[in-house]
Amino acid sequence: MREQRSVVSDYYEVLGVQRDASPEDIKKAYRKLARQLHPDVNPGSDAEERFKEVGRAYDVLSNPEKRQMFDRGADPSASGGGFGPGFGFSDIFETFFGAAAGSRGPAPRQRRGQDALVRMEVELHESTFGTEREMPLETFVVCPTCKGSCCRPGTHPRTCDACHGRGQVQRVARSFLGQVMTTQPCAACQGFGSVIPEPCLECSGEGRVRTRRTMTIKVPPGVDTGTRIHLSGLAEVGPAGGPPGDLYIEIVQRPHPTFTRQGDNIHCTIEIPMTAAALGTTLTLNSLDGEEGIDIRPGTQSGETVILRSRGVTHLRGNGRGELIIHLSIQTPTKLDEEQEDLLRRLAQLRDEERPSGRMTPAHQGVFSKLRDRFAGR
Repeated sequence: MREQRSVVSDYYEVLGVQRDASPEDIKKAYRKLARQLHPDVNPGSDAEERFKEVGRAYDVLSNPEKRQMFDRGADPSASGGGFGPGFGFSDIFETFFGAAAGSRGPAPRQRRGQDALVRMEVELHESTFGTEREMPLETFVVCPTCKGSCCRPGTHPRTCDACHGRGQVQRVARSFLGQVMTTQPCAACQGFGSVIPEPCLECSGEGRVRTRRTMTIKVPPGVDTGTRIHLSGLAEVGPAGGPPGDLYIEIVQRPHPTFTRQGDNIHCTIEIPMTAAALGTTLTLNSLDGEEGIDIRPGTQSGETVILRSRGVTHLRGNGRGELIIHLSIQTPTKLDEEQEDLLRRLAQLRDEERPSGRMTPAHQGVFSKLRDRFAGR
């Protein structure tokens, strides 16, 4: 035994620790030396050999069984350099990136609730002037019995006996590289680090319950189909009474029986008799703001428009409103009695329109050309 011990390095001396050093002291000493001697930091053959020796020393002293064998005079380390076969990937991360990279610790039981998207249908009048709506919503709220603790009143969570509150356990698996240490969430506590010995009966240990509540939603003027209203913190509460998610209200505007919306402008069509278009008249239109008087000037043609300013939809971002655009459609009578027909024939004679030849109009006649023809009486 003594001959074997004479050719074996003293791993305690290699790491610079006492023979009664704790596992934590051994790990700290190894991390310090590994950072100093790593080939990327300290090139050179001497440093490389020393780095391998430090790895072998840690592989033996970090394993209770191998450490006992070494203390009895045997060398349980595997041949070869680098990281020993019992060295895990979590130790590599801990060595070069700190302990936090190798272990995340217990997962928080309290988590944020999910966001929610709800669609709301509105009328054109509501999207123009804004409104308030009472909306029923089925969602999660904090459990009124346990107040989000997940425990039956009078009880508390208990530290998990399997992982001792770490929320994860380490396992050693054999591979072609040797022994590899892996870290997995603790199955006993689902990674929380604590267990609920007596779950709340009302929420079954979830810390929240589903309920139906009514919310008052303020719809601003100017919304349109696809507009989303963001209400922060008004969605469901998270598990264990976690903070609520955000609620999004997506607007869907219902079709109007009379008006058609295009952006912030509103369009409609009014049919007027041929005689009213020729002689001129005043019509009454029920707009979103109430009754509006519409002046139809003499000689109005089918397809012309009358525009009422600031009678459209309110601008969502900015001041003012769009326009109400009225399209005029001239109706030609289809059924005439004898007296009406005689009157129209006399009118045609007076206007020399008994046998009209028709007149081709330019495909792209400008505004000034139309005005010139109108004043010329054509």
